[in-house]
Amino acid sequence: MAKKTAKSVATWVILALLFFGLIGFGATNLSGTSRSLGSAGEKDIPIQDYARELNRQINQLQQQTGTSLGFAEVEAFGLDRMVLSSLVQRRTLENEAAQLGISVGDDRVAAAIRSAAPFRGLDGSFDREAYRMTLNSNGLSETEYENGLRDTLSRELLQRAVSTGIPAPEPYADTVAAYLGETRSFEWIEVTADDLEEPVAEPSDEQLQTFYDENIDQFTRPETKSITYVSLTPAMIADELDLDEEALRDMYEQRMSDYVRPERRLVERLVFRDDEAAQAAFDRLERDEVDFDGLVTERGLSLADIDLGDMGEDELGAAGEGVFAADTGEVVGPFETDLGPALFRVNAVLAAQETPFEEAREELSEELGSVRARQVIEGSAEGITDLIAGGASMEDLAERTDLELGTIDYSEGTEDGIAAYAEFRNAADEAAPEDFPELLELSDGGVFALRVDEVRAPEPIPFEEAREDVAAAWTATETAARVITYAEELADRVAEEGFTDDMPAPAAETGLDRRGVVGGTPPGFLGEVFDMAEGETQALPNGEGAVVVRLSAVTPADPEDDTLDNEVQQFAEQAQQGIQQEVMETFARSVQTRTDVRIDEAAVNSVNASFR
Repeated sequence: MAKKTAKSVATWVILALLFFGLIGFGATNLSGTSRSLGSAGEKDIPIQDYARELNRQINQLQQQTGTSLGFAEVEAFGLDRMVLSSLVQRRTLENEAAQLGISVGDDRVAAAIRSAAPFRGLDGSFDREAYRMTLNSNGLSETEYENGLRDTLSRELLQRAVSTGIPAPEPYADTVAAYLGETRSFEWIEVTADDLEEPVAEPSDEQLQTFYDENIDQFTRPETKSITYVSLTPAMIADELDLDEEALRDMYEQRMSDYVRPERRLVERLVFRDDEAAQAAFDRLERDEVDFDGLVTERGLSLADIDLGDMGEDELGAAGEGVFAADTGEVVGPFETDLGPALFRVNAVLAAQETPFEEAREELSEELGSVRARQVIEGSAEGITDLIAGGASMEDLAERTDLELGTIDYSEGTEDGIAAYAEFRNAADEAAPEDFPELLELSDGGVFALRVDEVRAPEPIPFEEAREDVAAAWTATETAARVITYAEELADRVAEEGFTDDMPAPAAETGLDRRGVVGGTPPGFLGEVFDMAEGETQALPNGEGAVVVRLSAVTPADPEDDTLDNEVQQFAEQAQQGIQQEVMETFARSVQTRTDVRIDEAAVNSVNASFR
């Protein structure tokens, strides 16, 4: 069953890649008569395959980065070469499969197409017309698509033949089982400064001076820039703007749907091909032969496919009254819809909400004030830019405009005042004393400009100025040293006598594996415990405190532990898949090395040019 599922998933991945590669390519405006950009053995490398995959990868990268990328940036990422390399490897393996006489039959290709979700109709069955139109609208004939699918399925067959004969690494699984399954039992106590017989005495001047000298990095100011800046934000002027009543009421009316929301329902809709099928499904629900989720699964759909979100009664048409009369979790129908008869499940009832104008007034005033303030700032930006271009200083700008003057000593980690804005920090990091100022935008619609007056190199804080911090650091360091020394003395006693009544009562931990967690212990504590010998006692630092731990038992992995066995099998399968992947990559490289691969760089450049 697992192998069948794995094959099914792999086939679905292939079909999805083939189908979704068709979508959205029209934007590239590719022209010309050549249909190939090279060959791998006897297999052509279609221009359209390269263009579609490159288009898909660019779109994916843009979604990940949230920015629109020019083709120069795509080339800088090496995306075009990566796509070409992947396509060459794929066609090389498909050529190898053909040379070895490996191919799938027409029935396998047909079954794959019929089972592909993108080519199904509303009733969940294969739609011949949708299949034809999809291919036709993307410039592909059925023969081209089916030949490509046959090549892909044949390549998959070759890849399985190469990789699936590799057995799971049993010694690895046994080693992992022994490692993960063994446990430790131990007792431990926490030691703090309160356990010391005497508190740490006040340090002498000589001790502080020595500590200061030996740890001067702790008491050194980072590079600091003295900056003069001007800024204007919506918050600075919003309260000064007059907001008339009519504008606020207009805004309230425009956003009425936000403040007056009728009762709504969270709804799922499952459409059937006809009334008979819909009624039969509902009758099965009534007889408890299947639940609603089961009906969805039978159709090859997911809950996400049928989710309508929150809907108003009028938005549901003829189904509205019945759906709104249903309770949460109830399935009702069939009701006629634009897509055919459907069953509806109500997942939640959202009560009506109404916020009157007077209650919304403050929120509206803040929002409208911010909008108007942004408009005022935007309208003044050009004039401010002209003043800067004319040589106006920060002081001049503050005097001649609404910009407010300020100063800040800025260094790495400064986030006070205007440095709370990332835009200001970025500009301050890059700015130098000789730079010409420019007007820059803030995330809230404000603007600023800055001037670096001085850059002060890192310098030690004078001892007297840092004295309080030096004393605190010395005390913490000395306390930690005293505590660990005391803990080591306790550990020696525990090793000889065990935990005695004059010590804190120990906490006992039994049967912990390497992934256990013990609160109040230092990082890496369990790793240290697992490195100890049975009966050994250690003192370990824990911040300003320490812990004393005695290992009482080492227990090997239980071979009868089903949970551990399942987990180890997962690790073994992952290792097997990793080995299979390595073998497949080595095989692919070997095949490519002995295959005559020819690339028409002019054709590649032509495709790339269509993306520019």
